[in-house]
Amino acid sequence: MVIELYKFLTTHKREYVLSKQLLRCGTSIGANVNEAQAAISKRDFVSKMSIASKEARETLYWLKLLRDAEYIDPQKTKVENLFSEIESIVNITTKIVKSGQSNEQ
Repeated sequence: MVIELYKFLTTHKREYVLSKQLLRCGTSIGANVNEAQAAISKRDFVSKMSIASKEARETLYWLKLLRDAEYIDPQKTKVENLFSEIESIVNITTKIVKSGQSNEQ
């Protein structure tokens, strides 16, 4: 969904700066979760998931900025779905990190 939105923003809105930031952090979430799955220790797993959580929060930030700058319409179903999905990812990754940190102690 992030890549699709990036393509829309660059093609139809001719917006390149904010959309590039969104693309970078939005695709980084999955990359870090994938790395976490191959972690060599619990500490490494928590570290990678923590980065994924931060990237998800940053993605949400850029989405809100794009919405507030009126580059995207918050009433559109795809945009609503993307916000919902990113908020869920933030919640899930945050819980995973907190659980992992409490299990380390």
